[in-house]
Amino acid sequence: MLAAFMDGLRRLLNLCRKEFLAVVQDPASRVVLVVPVILQSLLFGYGATFDLTNVPYAVLDQSRGEASMRLLARLDGTGAFHRVATLQAPRQIAQVVDAGDALLVLHFPADFESRLAAGQAAPLQLILDGRNSTTAGNAAAQVRAIVADFNAGLPGAAPPPVSVVSRAWFNPNLETRWNIMPGLIASLSMLQVMMLSALSVAREREQGTFDQLLVTPCTPGMIMVGKALPSMAIGLLQSTLILLVTRFWFHVPMAGSAPALLLGLLLFTLAVVGMGLSISALSANMQQAMLYTFVLLMPLVLLSGLATPVHNMPQAFQIATYVNPLRFAIDLVRRVYLEGATLTQVWQDLLPFLGVAAITLPLAGWLFRNRLV
Repeated sequence: MLAAFMDGLRRLLNLCRKEFLAVVQDPASRVVLVVPVILQSLLFGYGATFDLTNVPYAVLDQSRGEASMRLLARLDGTGAFHRVATLQAPRQIAQVVDAGDALLVLHFPADFESRLAAGQAAPLQLILDGRNSTTAGNAAAQVRAIVADFNAGLPGAAPPPVSVVSRAWFNPNLETRWNIMPGLIASLSMLQVMMLSALSVAREREQGTFDQLLVTPCTPGMIMVGKALPSMAIGLLQSTLILLVTRFWFHVPMAGSAPALLLGLLLFTLAVVGMGLSISALSANMQQAMLYTFVLLMPLVLLSGLATPVHNMPQAFQIATYVNPLRFAIDLVRRVYLEGATLTQVWQDLLPFLGVAAITLPLAGWLFRNRLV
């Protein structure tokens, strides 16, 4: 009995040794085991942060008094807030918030200084961009803490302290769901579309039918289109389902146009399918395709601005996000869904989709024709 047990244990150890050697002796596997872990650790360490280290804000100071200047000096002295615009009229507030140039706007009314001098309450209006509720809430809390510190520094005979009156645009109650759910319309569909398109050619190779497909009357371009269209249709269907859940189950009101949103998602899905087909054409089997896809998905999601704002990331990471179509898809969906933006206002977000598709689709077609199996 002991001999049988030892014999089974030896076989098990031999199997483990074989699998371990199969992984270690493959150069590609060694790279995948080490490099993605290091890169993803750096991405999480720098990119996945809710700390407010770079908060752009604008000021509309209609009082132009000493008190407002001292309060703004305290805000600038934190190092986390930096002024991007000094406004001259209330109508300019909507421009900087809608464009995403400023996360918040401080509005000092014209009677701010005089009310303090007369011993009356002096309200300070704080206007927040509620499209990213977590960041807006953290920024509002920091502004309130700065105002409280400013009030504590007033002498005993000083007028009543300054009070902050907040107003969040596009998300009045700063509900996290209003921020997360529109972003999921793009991100969740991307996960499925990239996986489906990445497995399409790899599955044919693994089953030995891809070469047979190439000798049919269908051209490589026709094959690529035939594999791209089903993935795009599934992606749009999934996006529509998430949109319906967001609107009717979670009751997040939609301010924009559904056709404009679906057109943007169509171009985004085209870019994602191009990336997936390139991965599929490059992979020798389904295992490689799944591995490459998962390695690529993590940085794409992390550097998209879904959970943490892009402007909080290091400058190098912010530059890297310009090749990430998910970043612009989330921006487009949030602006159309929450803000009510039209295509003429978000056309800049469509350009990265077209650029990625223009590179990845021809690359996939070239790999179909020229890659040696």
